[in-house]
Amino acid sequence: MSSFDFLISPPVAFLVFLIIGFLLYLLGNRLAPKLKKEGGKLATYACGEDMPGVKLQFGYRLFFFIALFFTMMHVAALVIATIPGGKIVFFGIIYLVMIFLSIMALVTRD
Repeated sequence: MSSFDFLISPPVAFLVFLIIGFLLYLLGNRLAPKLKKEGGKLATYACGEDMPGVKLQFGYRLFFFIALFFTMMHVAALVIATIPGGKIVFFGIIYLVMIFLSIMALVTRD
């Protein structure tokens, strides 16, 4: 063991890379051209037309729908992959039918 083994520990490595990243940020800030406040420079541009700003608020409804779908599919794959051989395999078929009905209920609801 070397006396420099603490350098490869995760907290020290995180701090080293954080400092490197901050130095790169400062270097990029110094190299970038300075922004001059001119009329319309920061306005939204769409093919020469003025586009009014619109406030958008995203919802998580679709995210939770997709997350639930993938959770059900991954759990089903895990259960089916770990079913032991023998007569108990028929319970896996019943389980797949129940998962299919659950996903159909999830997909067809409004």
